[in-house]
Amino acid sequence: MQHYLIMCRSLTYAQRAQQALERAGIPAAVVKAPQSVSGTGCAYGVRTGAHKIKTALAVLEPTGLPVGKIYRYEEDGSLTEVSV
Repeated sequence: MQHYLIMCRSLTYAQRAQQALERAGIPAAVVKAPQSVSGTGCAYGVRTGAHKIKTALAVLEPTGLPVGKIYRYEEDGSLTEVSV
């Protein structure tokens, strides 16, 4: 199953985003972002399934939570930045 990572500004924002998605019925998990995409090594995001990414972004938009870059998990475990 394909997954996406929605980057968040902080752990708190990632947790709030995850809660908003779960309330909307979208499975999501807070994850620590790999240093390869975070730069500083201290960034968090929300992982969700590919079939729900557009819906997830639509749910997060009215919450006012800042959403950063979006990455797709590749089969080899690497992340590729995408625009949705």
